[in-house]
Parts: sequence; structure tokens; C-alpha cells
Amino acid sequence: MCGIGHQYSDLRYTVTIPKKWLGNLPRFVAKEINPDSAQVEIASLTALALSSPSATPDHGILKMRYYPTRRTSRSLRSTRTVRFPNDVLFLDHIRQGDLEQVGRFIRARKVTLDTIYLTGMGALHEAVLSGNLECVKLLIKYGADIEQRDENGWTPLHMACSDAYPHIARYLLSLGAEKEVVNSDGEKPCELIDSDCEELVQLFSTKEGD
Repeated sequence: MCGIGHQYSDLRYTVTIPKKWLGNLPRFVAKEINPDSAQVEIASLTALALSSPSATPDHGILKMRYYPTRRTSRSLRSTRTVRFPNDVLFLDHIRQGDLEQVGRFIRARKVTLDTIYLTGMGALHEAVLSGNLECVKLLIKYGADIEQRDENGWTPLHMACSDAYPHIARYLLSLGAEKEVVNSDGEKPCELIDSDCEELVQLFSTKEGD
């Protein structure tokens, strides 16, 4: 996609780009800051620079100067900072399986484990949906309720059955999770099991036979 050359003596880089991108480039003019903390000045933009051997009817030539950036304290102060609520960060750590951060948030009391978040679920529900058994164990260790219901009356066991996580379902059952509990639609966890998930089917068949 990109071809770097030095055929223009007054320019540091020449980059070949798809012609369809040309309309999106003017907003980057005038030394915009790149993520790598460098500045790029678009010196000129030619839709079809046919004098270049790399130009084609479908490509244009973007000629740029590159300047290393010296960050000053003033520029650092002017940098905008985006802060996310603790709840958002906490749920993201759960979904990413970052057990260290999950534990830190709980120990620092930045979150409470009985909260029903904007997703309509609690932290333990989110951990079950991620399929991360170790995260489930960690939350329960810190006091998460294995019978907590989400906004639709689903328990973590409902989630484990519906999303086919037999290893999590087995663990929740070993802790005494109620298998006869129904959600807001009157469904038991076992009624949400996909018949193709033989391990879950067998797990609940065994439990029913006990």
C-alpha cells in the first residue's frame, strides 16, 4: 500500500496511498500530533502525480515532512485526560481476565460485588460470560453471591448453562448453587442448555439422578 521514496529533494517522505483515501486527508494538515508523539506536515497532496513511477490511476501521492516532537511541560499540561468510572474499569478487567486488577479494585473498595451494572448484570455474571473460571473463583472468594440475580432474574448458573460453560456450571453446583431456581421467564438453568453440549446435559442428568 505504501511506497517510500526520496525523489523530491524538498520532502522527507513520499507515500503512495489509495486514491479513495485522498478526500479524508485534509483534516490532518498543519502538523497534527501522531500517536507516536511525532509531527507530520502534509506539504502537498496530488491526486494523480503521474510523474512518479509508483503512481497509478487508482493511487495518489502524499508528500510529507516528518519532525521529531519535543514535548514540553506546557504541551503535557494541555493534553486532555479521559477518566472512566471505576465500575467501567472494573468490568473491563473482568472481561479481560486481569485477575490482579480485579483483586485490587475489590480490596481498595472501589466497587461493590452486589451492584447490578448498566449492563443489567452483576460482576459475577460478567465473569461467567467471559468463561474465565479463575475470575469466577476470585469474585466468589471476595464474597460474590452465587445466587445473585440480574435484571432478568438470571443467576450465574443460568448464564453458565445458556452460554455452554460446563466447567463453571460444575464449580457453581459444587458450591451449592440452586439448580431449580427460575428466571423472570420461569426457566430453570437446565432448560437453557443446548442439547449439543453433552457435558452440561450429562452434568444435570447426573444431578437429577442423585
